Amino acid sequence: MTDSTFDAVAVRSWLQGLQTRIADALGAFDGTPFSTDDWQRAPGGKLRGGGCTRMLEGGQFFERAGIGFSDVAGDALPASASALRPQLAGRGFEAAGVSLVLHPHNPYCPTVHMNVRMLIATKEGEAPVFWFGGGMDLTPYYGYEDDAQHFHRVCRDALQPFGADLYPRFKRWCDDYFFLKHRNEARGIGGIFFDDYAESGFEQSFAMVKSVGDAFLNAYLPIVERRRAQPYGEAQRAFQAYRRGRYVEFNLVFDRGTLFGLQSGGRTESILMSMPPVANWRYDWQPEPGTPEARLHTDFLVPREWV
Repeated sequence: MTDSTFDAVAVRSWLQGLQTRIADALGAFDGTPFSTDDWQRAPGGKLRGGGCTRMLEGGQFFERAGIGFSDVAGDALPASASALRPQLAGRGFEAAGVSLVLHPHNPYCPTVHMNVRMLIATKEGEAPVFWFGGGMDLTPYYGYEDDAQHFHRVCRDALQPFGADLYPRFKRWCDDYFFLKHRNEARGIGGIFFDDYAESGFEQSFAMVKSVGDAFLNAYLPIVERRRAQPYGEAQRAFQAYRRGRYVEFNLVFDRGTLFGLQSGGRTESILMSMPPVANWRYDWQPEPGTPEARLHTDFLVPREWV
């Protein structure tokens, strides 16, 4: 969408503040501060610009937690960014966003992903075209109804002021998007996902994205606060690693953010920080019927109306 009033500086400022607020809150929750890695692209590459990666590895609660801010520009949109907008193929672009993935030690605590971003397609002599994308989704290893309901309720409430149709629409989009087609199974219990969004103009679209990003801590922290002390053993850790393998498969095969970063010549360390530190694959393995591991597949990894 073209809009001569859009304020990219305000978006970038909010994104940087969001990264700081989330890193401070999660660091306090873990008891371990996040490290800070400011980076800039080397001259002469596909991309210009830089960003900041906040990382926590081997913490008291988080096995790996990464929160990345990037603000980059390039001469040609990657194929993953123009797939839904072929008329923009070949344009220059600017992209700014915050993306996070949190992997707790405890298998009873879910992995979570959140992303909010703005893209601008540019062409000399023409008005820039902007759009937003993002959302958040939850990937439990052991399913709990109240956790799933809480997460989806916060997502719904964040979108409610901007239209009653947005949550069901973005919820379905999330269910469809975070699906491993080659496995015929979902990555997790979903949440919300949207892309190429600018239909309500800059101010309202940006306000909606801010509402989603600002809701993240309330969506996730209450869940892990009530699960963090739950005892677990090697069997639960082994199942967690098995399910983390599915997470790796999705990110490397289907995830548009990963593909965008790699296709555009992005910073590999920052792009792949979402990967779990420990994962495994088992040949033709299925959990025993009636077990909590089986219940994850039968009761949670299927599309449901949680709220």
